[in-house]
Amino acid sequence: MSKVAIIIGSDSDKELSDAAAGILKEFGAEYEQRTLSAHRSPKALAQYVESTDAEVFICIAGLAAALPGAVAAQTIKPVIGVPKEVKLGGIDALLSIVQMPTGVPVATVGIDGAKNAALLAIEILALSDKQLKESLIEYRRKRASG
Repeated sequence: MSKVAIIIGSDSDKELSDAAAGILKEFGAEYEQRTLSAHRSPKALAQYVESTDAEVFICIAGLAAALPGAVAAQTIKPVIGVPKEVKLGGIDALLSIVQMPTGVPVATVGIDGAKNAALLAIEILALSDKQLKESLIEYRRKRASG
């Protein structure tokens, strides 16, 4: 069972996907990575969102950044949007993600903030996973002291 699904719209987003995966690996969290475009493969994206056992989605997108919203429209599970800097300093992607309509929320981290997205996913999972909670407390303790 995958607890976190990292979805990117194209292979050009792989570097950020791998950064998020690195944090999830550090915590021993289960995850899977997929490349599914909201524009080029909307049916495959909807099928994946419906069928996956993931508890949290991390969606990385640049430009119009439709991917996080497209995923949020298909699920009631938490969706974390990561705006990617492609043009306009990433502000276009950031605004696209944070301007979701009421009823279809997407949590949003900073531009290129894939590591923070993974940490937020860990925080969400830690609400019901004692081991992740303890690991997160230790992670924060180490970060504060060094």
